[in-house]
Amino acid sequence: MTEETPVAAETQESIAEALAKGKLKRVRRILRDLSAAETAELLEQLDEDQQQIVWDQIGDVEEPAILELLDPALAERLQVNSDDNQLEALLDSEDETDISPIAIVREALEAGRFKRALKVFALLHPSQAAGLLESLPPGERSSIWSRLDSARAGQILVHLREEVAASLALEMSDAELLEAARQLDLDDLVDLIQALPFGPGRQLLLSMDVKKRQQLADMLSYPEDSAGGLMNIDHISVRADVKVGSVLRYLRLLEDLPDHTDKLMVVDRENRYQGVLRLSRLVTSMADELVRDVMDAEFKPLDVLMSSQEVARQFEDLDMLSAAVVSEDGVLLGRITVDDVMDSIRDDSERAIMGMAGLDDEADMFAPILTSTRRRSVWLGCNLITAFLAASVIGQFQGALEQIVALAVLMPVVASMGGIAGSQTLTLVIRGLALGQVDTGNLRVLLGKELGIGTLNGVLWALLVATVAIIWFGDLGIGWVIGLAILINLVCAVLAGLLIPLILRRFGIDPALAGSMVLMAVTDVVGFSSFLGLATLFLI
Repeated sequence: MTEETPVAAETQESIAEALAKGKLKRVRRILRDLSAAETAELLEQLDEDQQQIVWDQIGDVEEPAILELLDPALAERLQVNSDDNQLEALLDSEDETDISPIAIVREALEAGRFKRALKVFALLHPSQAAGLLESLPPGERSSIWSRLDSARAGQILVHLREEVAASLALEMSDAELLEAARQLDLDDLVDLIQALPFGPGRQLLLSMDVKKRQQLADMLSYPEDSAGGLMNIDHISVRADVKVGSVLRYLRLLEDLPDHTDKLMVVDRENRYQGVLRLSRLVTSMADELVRDVMDAEFKPLDVLMSSQEVARQFEDLDMLSAAVVSEDGVLLGRITVDDVMDSIRDDSERAIMGMAGLDDEADMFAPILTSTRRRSVWLGCNLITAFLAASVIGQFQGALEQIVALAVLMPVVASMGGIAGSQTLTLVIRGLALGQVDTGNLRVLLGKELGIGTLNGVLWALLVATVAIIWFGDLGIGWVIGLAILINLVCAVLAGLLIPLILRRFGIDPALAGSMVLMAVTDVVGFSSFLGLATLFLI
């Protein structure tokens, strides 16, 4: 190496001062102004801890040139400490005692080793990287995001929850956002635009070329939870009057086939859907055969306005990998692939699970405290109303409770038994509605079945609880009162569990969101009023 220059000494001092204050951004700014030779000289003047921190601020592009100028021992040590193989081994390990990706990234960020943290993200699939990014607090999340290249950021962006995706997209410049968007398929780009606030989303749409802008506008015109909202236009279509050999030659001219291509779409001159030509049939047919002779004309397309739940049901029932999407007049618009359906199913499941607690499935886990508090307060307020309703029922029987203390002791038993029985039926019906298995056609049969279950369970557990109450309090009257109350509550609970989702759906309310709260109110009111009412009537 050359003798240390005054410039190098000044730079070393500035670097050391920035490191001492933890100002890594300043370190990176200084390094950007240095040549490879100057950076190598600087590294050799620092102590070991400083060397590693500074090395982690150097970009992957600049690494090779700097390594060639470093002392071999130092170069090896810096590479070993940042070895990708070590990270790969940790990330691929199935040992639960090993450090998790979250811990690796947070440890690296706390130590200022941004390069190591970024390599973790580079080794993960975009969906895994998105999940890891969502697991980081906002400050650390932004630090990582600002250092990702645009292509990688675009791949990760579409897998993030809407709230997180929107906040991170707003941190990007217009040029960076456009570069990230160029890496995405049209359906993923639609999801991104829908996740962004109106202004940035519109700006991104306007930055596209005329053809892509029109395609995006067409796709954005369909409801998000419809076949049109799920479809992509990356299909391959052929005519029915061409020969198999011509189709094969056409496919060979293409650089690549769209992902999940298992069939070609057959259309007429007006682009109206005629059927599908399966690739398995294509490669086993004679070259001089016509497409119309080997295609599957019975394969039904999906209507563009079909709900996403119905689309998922079709894919499940027919074991499809892809399906055509057509307009009302039969014009081929695009296709839906199994990966889009899986995403839709996952989103619906998360929405149902989070909705049962009154939470938004697209919300950021690390959203500001005040924002999260406001969201949860709405649900707590609704629950408080139902709680006061149940309390008002108890208040009507205050005299009975004062005279017979055992009633207060046994009240929770009645309410909890009804709640459990009702929630079982509620869950079953919500699932049946989602799968299309519950309808007016079989409602009467299902009602009879659930009432039968409720009655049998009511009799069984009424006898058991009554026996325990008699032994506990030595009062036959209390035993048969609580037994009868449990029977009444269990029958009413299964009836409510069946009807509540249907009623809520009729009024356009998601049963998964409000069903459990309404059910709890019903079982509490019926349970308390029947138990305390019977006790007032027969025991006092």
